[in-house]
Amino acid sequence: MKKIIVTISLFVASLALAQEDMVTCPVTGKSYPVSTLKSLKSPHTTVLNTENKQDYEVSSPAVNSKTKTFNKNKDWWPNQLNLELLRQNSEKSNPLGADFNYSKEFQSLDYFGLKKDIENLLTDSQEWWPADFGNYGGLFIRMAWHSAGTYRTGDGRGGSRAGQQRFAPLNSWPDNGNLDKARRLLWPIKQKYGNKISWADLMILAGNVSLESMGFKTFGFAGGRADVWEPESHVYWGSETKWLDDNRYADGRKLENPLAAVQMGLIYVNPEGPNGNPDPVLAAKDIRETFGRMGMNDEETVALNAGGHTFGKAHGKGPAHYVGPDPEAASIEQQGFGWKSSYGTGKGKDAITSGLEVTWTSKPAQWNHGFFKSLFENEWELTKSPAGAHQWVAKNPKVMVPDAFDSQIKHKPTMLTTDLAFRFDPEFQKISKKFYKDPKAFEIAFAKAWFKLTHRDMGPKSTYLGPEAPKEDLLWQDPIPGINHPLVEEKDIKSLKTKILNAGLSVSELVSTAWASASTYRNSDRRGGANGARIRLLPQKNWQVNNPKQLQKVLDKLEKIQVEFNTNN
Repeated sequence: MKKIIVTISLFVASLALAQEDMVTCPVTGKSYPVSTLKSLKSPHTTVLNTENKQDYEVSSPAVNSKTKTFNKNKDWWPNQLNLELLRQNSEKSNPLGADFNYSKEFQSLDYFGLKKDIENLLTDSQEWWPADFGNYGGLFIRMAWHSAGTYRTGDGRGGSRAGQQRFAPLNSWPDNGNLDKARRLLWPIKQKYGNKISWADLMILAGNVSLESMGFKTFGFAGGRADVWEPESHVYWGSETKWLDDNRYADGRKLENPLAAVQMGLIYVNPEGPNGNPDPVLAAKDIRETFGRMGMNDEETVALNAGGHTFGKAHGKGPAHYVGPDPEAASIEQQGFGWKSSYGTGKGKDAITSGLEVTWTSKPAQWNHGFFKSLFENEWELTKSPAGAHQWVAKNPKVMVPDAFDSQIKHKPTMLTTDLAFRFDPEFQKISKKFYKDPKAFEIAFAKAWFKLTHRDMGPKSTYLGPEAPKEDLLWQDPIPGINHPLVEEKDIKSLKTKILNAGLSVSELVSTAWASASTYRNSDRRGGANGARIRLLPQKNWQVNNPKQLQKVLDKLEKIQVEFNTNN
């Protein structure tokens, strides 16, 4: 009897479903009632809470209770040599083809036409992401700075040369918040000029054009940064597993090599101060360490920060929990965008990026001397942004700063904890006061520091392309004197070989010296190598790995041969 009732029930249910509207899946061909589909929830409807700068965690529905994870070879043998790196950005996978020559393409570019198009874009504010102060210059300067600012001298990695800001993890670092909008604004220009301009070059050039359009004279621009087409998986950014963690210090505040940034996901330092402690003097220590590891001395560091913070503003109109996931974690319907905000309009006057709401100068879309004037002519008191971040506001200021979107509104000048470090750290203060009293010296220093920032990973000047590449030799380019003598001929080479073999040096001594001289080359920033014979000089000649005692013996013998040959020829 029970079987009959169950059968009848199923039959009645099937009739009811048959009368309901049905839809057919285009993939499986199966039909489903509309009501069933309407009851299903999207895994992307969950509102993500990113408050307190924690990692974003996206939950997806389990397929079934038997879903399992499994170990891969690298989990069983973590010290196994990873040969996949040899295939990274291989010519065989180049979407442009193995024969593509970027240098040749760049030299056929309408360079000044491109610059004009970028300049026109700067003041063409878009409704989907309005320009602060009617000018995208501040946004593009930050994009260029953060593209180049990942460089560190420890291993020469990072920097702007490969255009890695387009890929994970850099495209989703907290410090790169909303730079996806800057690159999207440039997309029509990239489409227009195609492969004649790489993303790597375009991002830096956009920063340069922004500076120039707002009245600053740059030191120049060199192209030649060929794009890669996949993320660089070989760069070590730190061992942390959560954004903004700082498990990179030992013995107090000793930063792990080769890292330079203070926290995972930051380009440089925490703008609120070390670990959010709003102490300008302590912040100065982090600034000096970080910028030093990125190849900048104190004067360059002050000039860069003051010059960059002459323009634009920081954004922190609301708490972080209004901000959605970064581009890599965002749902597919966001079309590559991240950090979608539900605070107000989510853009323009309501924008949230760093959580800091700071405007430094009274003319944020024009080159001016306002940063140092504001720094020294105001007294500062600690406050918090609308997002709850530590920042500083001027007491009883004589000069106010404009609102980014309402010309009728004025605000008190504001500064970051890291900005005040340039006033309250004794050594930084000396440099800042010099620039405060001599605007021309500041302008020259910023121009050179900006050029170094954006070009230091390109290597020697011989790699530079374009009509605005400066001719001047700069010390950080590791220049080598030009040839001012006849080159050796075949007979000279034979004679020198004989003298070297008769110098009383073993094969091992000669080979190890040659190896030590050449093996310092690294392609990451095109530094090192045998050219220049720097193994004769400090610090290389005293490196323990170079066996200094043996090395000096070989160098003495070779130098004697060199002097004798040059004297006789």
